[in-house]
Amino acid sequence: MPNAILDPTGRTAAPENDAATVSAPRRGALTGARVGLLDNTKHNAMLFLQEVGRLLVDEHGAAEVSIVETKRSFSVPVDDEIVARYRKSADVVVTGVGDCGSCSAAAVADGINFEKAGVPAAVVLTDAFTTTGHMMAQVQGAPGYEWITTEHPVAVLDEDQVRERARRLLPQIVETLTTGGER
Repeated sequence: MPNAILDPTGRTAAPENDAATVSAPRRGALTGARVGLLDNTKHNAMLFLQEVGRLLVDEHGAAEVSIVETKRSFSVPVDDEIVARYRKSADVVVTGVGDCGSCSAAAVADGINFEKAGVPAAVVLTDAFTTTGHMMAQVQGAPGYEWITTEHPVAVLDEDQVRERARRLLPQIVETLTTGGER
């Protein structure tokens, strides 16, 4: 593989793949699925993810939340070792919440890494950082990669507001993880 130079302005020519190139096969439904949650350490991210996991089990027939990890750093994409653990333990992954610039970029890279490994991923970013997400998707060679967008910020919400946000985004998360969200 030839060496590449990364232009921090995002103008680096990346391989032109569309989202389908990095899309894992989808299930028809989440019934019986093992759900993985990847927390990026940002305030309220774990509460949001745990509520999503609970709703996927209680309302969509997922078998269990089988793996939950917290990243060492919100700004660094997951490594191959973490992706391998999720591939072994989860049928789908939900990650985020991208509530700042570097964590949003890393969350998009995480989603792309899971998809490339064959694990459908739902990535949640706040609307203040969609440009950051698009730039990372382009750098990763997947300019069409899609995620779920919610209102900014999430970090300042109280527990009830976080749970309500999870409930409101649940239909998009389910669609992203199933054939309803076939990319």
